[in-house]
Amino acid sequence: MLTWLRRGISWWLDYAYVGWEQLKHFLGGRSAAGFSDGTLAPVVLLPGVYETWQFLRPVAKRMHELGHPVHVVTKLGYNRATIADAAAISQRYLDENDLRGVILIAHSKGGLIGKHQMVLDDTDSRITGMVAVNSPFGGSLYARFIPGRTIHAFSPRDKTLMMLGANATVNSRITSIYAEFDPHIPGGSTLAGATNIELPVSGHFRPLGMPVLLAEIEKAVARL
Repeated sequence: MLTWLRRGISWWLDYAYVGWEQLKHFLGGRSAAGFSDGTLAPVVLLPGVYETWQFLRPVAKRMHELGHPVHVVTKLGYNRATIADAAAISQRYLDENDLRGVILIAHSKGGLIGKHQMVLDDTDSRITGMVAVNSPFGGSLYARFIPGRTIHAFSPRDKTLMMLGANATVNSRITSIYAEFDPHIPGGSTLAGATNIELPVSGHFRPLGMPVLLAEIEKAVARL
């Protein structure tokens, strides 16, 4: 059981990590072109809110080393669109590039976007499955305390989240990996019917750079 002191330290380290990642992107993020070749199943990255794909660069590097072509949906920008609109943008990328057997790897809001695609948008069955990291499938109780529609969309009572929660048919094709303590999702990221994996780490953002998470993502992708 984490003590309050450890949780406070976890909060601080999480924001230090995200601040550093944002600074790196501001100073000039590198292109994703070097990750686009490979012979295994195509991987599409779906970042969280206010994030670009650069937050998932460690994941992109690991997947590419294994032989997966890695795709990023640059039109998502900083991922402030509604979940439905972002899912439409992502699905359009899959359709226009004729990607099949796709494995989505998502962080936070990206997991909701990916599930929306799997439930409603992927009418041509292009997506094999998804690996989601620290995704608020049940919403976050903190969402109502933060001003702005972008974050309010993560309220447990949001209509889109409730719709996604009611549609469990695709859950068996989802692996949800999450930290034992996530300062942004107090209710956790367990998804009924999915493969749920809790890691002995803390943080919402910081786990993205941890070897233990990358190892679990690799195993989940292999299962898919």
